[in-house]
Amino acid sequence: MTRRTPARPVNVEKLFPELIPFRRQAVRLHPRAGSPSSHESSVGGPLLWPAAEPWPVCAQEHYDPDTVSELQAAVPMVPVVQVHKADAPGIPFPDGSDLLQVLWCPYAHGEFCYPLPRVHWRDSRAIGDTLPTPAPVDGLPKDWYPDPCVIHPEQVTEYPSHDLPRDVYDALRQRFDELHATTGLDYWYHLAEAPGIKLGGYPGWTQEPCWPECAACGGRMEHLLTVASWEFDGESWRTWLPVEDRTDSGWAEAADNPAGLCLGDAGGVYVFECRACPDRPIGHWFDCS
Repeated sequence: MTRRTPARPVNVEKLFPELIPFRRQAVRLHPRAGSPSSHESSVGGPLLWPAAEPWPVCAQEHYDPDTVSELQAAVPMVPVVQVHKADAPGIPFPDGSDLLQVLWCPYAHGEFCYPLPRVHWRDSRAIGDTLPTPAPVDGLPKDWYPDPCVIHPEQVTEYPSHDLPRDVYDALRQRFDELHATTGLDYWYHLAEAPGIKLGGYPGWTQEPCWPECAACGGRMEHLLTVASWEFDGESWRTWLPVEDRTDSGWAEAADNPAGLCLGDAGGVYVFECRACPDRPIGHWFDCS
């Protein structure tokens, strides 16, 4: 089944033409519980991993996110996202690659207790024999790694909320307020960037933006992936809930958190990359409410 975001209830660019230069395309993955194979795009599913390449293990210092107690044992990283290029329209894959794989260590790392991600771009036709995806080891924080989900990718148009420049916000604030007064639509929740797990577009920040800079060239990195705790909340579902998941009483229960995630206090992990450097180094950030 496809997943389709309803048409915007108002013409955003006609009401707010100042937003046109900030338009971006994102791909909502719309994960739903399922049993994907290693050959399919998925969230939390098995990966098409080359047999000649050892499965990645996190041996860095890490902590239990619930107790913040130090853990010493190395653990296999867990699959987060696997997406074929055909399922990611508009996302710039490196030349010669057609498969994106993102894993992370679901234990807490660093001062802000974030999962530690790792990104691989591959040519799926050159993989050959594959390794089985290891089951998560006992004791991992269950809501810090996704349950297996099939995906229903959809390209959508986004506009910035937290990333909207202050001078543009000042120019639009009165019209935002008027729209809310006449329609009940809140620009930030209902019209700006898509919630949930997605590629490209704007990060689904919970707090203020924190764009990493590339250590190699010093440039600001590009947003690659948002992994959000929930697919929508009590406000955003009004305009972002797919048509197929709507019921007479609101939304289908299976749609709000199909991957079973709760990252901190319903936060998100954001993965970035530098497309100016040939090896496309990555950065990441984590925030929560």
